Amino acid sequence: ALGLQLRSILVTHHHGDHVGGVDALRDATGAEVHGPAHESIPQPATPVAGGDVVRALGLDFGVIDVPGHTAGHIAYWCADAGGAPLLFSGDTLFSGGCGRLFEGTPAQMLDSLDKLARLPGDTRVCCGHEYTLSNLRFAQAVEPGNPDVLHYTAQCEARRQRGQPTLPSTIALEHRVNPFLRSRLPAVLDAVRAHAAAADSAAAGADAGAAAPRDEVQAFARLRQWKNDFR
Repeated sequence: ALGLQLRSILVTHHHGDHVGGVDALRDATGAEVHGPAHESIPQPATPVAGGDVVRALGLDFGVIDVPGHTAGHIAYWCADAGGAPLLFSGDTLFSGGCGRLFEGTPAQMLDSLDKLARLPGDTRVCCGHEYTLSNLRFAQAVEPGNPDVLHYTAQCEARRQRGQPTLPSTIALEHRVNPFLRSRLPAVLDAVRAHAAAADSAAAGADAGAAAPRDEVQAFARLRQWKNDFR
């Protein structure tokens, strides 16, 4: 309808909801396909990995290895796309959340999120799914007194009521509202310990002290498990 021509496809990981249309789009438009070197994606495609640079539409996108959601997941970051940095994070970093650990480990995902968290604060976060409101409900359970979460939730609810997306977010905003970027903060750690103690006690009659995460990776793992079970 807009008369645009697809030129490049940047694939972040191999899941079907991210690559299911690649063959049809490539065949219809002749677009170049770039994707993770260590995952199986529709071919032909140019394999890329952390440290590589993809040139698309006159822009340079640096490739970042971000395993966790899948073993070979990558992200793409451009330092200046229309006046501000731009991140395609796939299913690693969502607004208010992060992806499930289907193939990677908690240590890998925590390290991957640390990489993205170090990007400039004005980086626009373009993630793979509109999960923002459900993620923010969990963020409120973790940090019920966080005013940034409450304010952002109200903004996002208003946008969705108008039929607008909540995305893109920014790295600076995610530092304020995303529990998975805040997993080392005392308030989040306290919430994780309390939830883990209650969950373990209910499941096995365990002593509350036995549930306390021993280190930052275990705390992150318990936070992610809490989100997996959250309803």
